Amino acid sequence: MKLHELRDNDGATKKRKRVGRGAGSGMGKTGGRGIKGQKSRSGVAIKGYEGGQMPLYQRLPKRGFNKPNRKQFAVVNLGLIQKFIDEKKLDGKAVVTEDALVASGLVRRKLDGVRILAKGDISAKVTIEVTGASKSAVEAVEKAGGTLTVAAPAAAPAE
Repeated sequence: MKLHELRDNDGATKKRKRVGRGAGSGMGKTGGRGIKGQKSRSGVAIKGYEGGQMPLYQRLPKRGFNKPNRKQFAVVNLGLIQKFIDEKKLDGKAVVTEDALVASGLVRRKLDGVRILAKGDISAKVTIEVTGASKSAVEAVEKAGGTLTVAAPAAAPAE
């Protein structure tokens, strides 16, 4: 197969409906908008504007609160760590740090730190050092004979 032979599967793309292109097209003259009235004209936004009245989306109460300085962690499941160790992408003998997880490709970026969750099974005897972990993840690693250390994240240098 060559580049010029690539095409979409049959039925994967649909041709755009071209309105107002003659009576024979079935979408000519009024272009599917009917005759007269506000909706037949251009520049109409009936659903958004309420004629000077306070719009519905502004009248409804807002709920909740988004903490401006909240921490956002990169989440990793134990099952994935085991999979990466089995595939030799992570060294199970060495200490698994956040930098090692990023280097292996398991985590794209550390964000405010890496948090380990207990989804999946771990059988390797590993030593893991991360910013956060669930209690069940710590128990699962210790049950497998390893250790999971939760260290405080390195604070950003003050200017």
